[in-house]
Amino acid sequence: MRADFPEFRLGSVLATSFTATLTERRGTPVERIPTPQRLVDWLTVSGLAVDSCTPAQFALARELRESIHLAATAAAVREAPPEAAVQVINDRSAAGRAAAVLTPEGRRRWRLGPGSGVEDALGVIAADAIGVISGERDGRLALCASPTCRAAFFDTSRSRTRRWCEMNTCGNREKKARFHANQRRQHS
Repeated sequence: MRADFPEFRLGSVLATSFTATLTERRGTPVERIPTPQRLVDWLTVSGLAVDSCTPAQFALARELRESIHLAATAAAVREAPPEAAVQVINDRSAAGRAAAVLTPEGRRRWRLGPGSGVEDALGVIAADAIGVISGERDGRLALCASPTCRAAFFDTSRSRTRRWCEMNTCGNREKKARFHANQRRQHS
């Protein structure tokens, strides 16, 4: 993978990891899949390897990403998701051809059919989003407490009180800012 792009943020939830390919949405946005090939790279590391991505498929992927973000954000604040976002998620889910398979370790993985393309991988991501947004998975959608991020993430912690999409990025940045502010107050 190319080092001249920002690193991927890979979590345990496919749909919210996909929305995390655009971060700092309320600050200076960081685009982690700026090209079709970079989308292929992300799909590969996410277990949905495809051979290539056309500009049209790339546009579908970005539309799905933003639709999941809108719907997950609405669900996190207990509002109805926008109808247009729901339609895109449903359309991408219906267009995909993939099968859930059981691994020897007893885990579920997705198998894309022979000759599968980006649409099939997007179908898996959309189906995952449906499971998360509909509430059928154990956890809750929440919004990152960072004012520049506000990413929707799926909280599966025991107490369901996680505040940050990622402790290593947003959480640490916010804690450092508070620490430095306290240091300045103590020394003034």
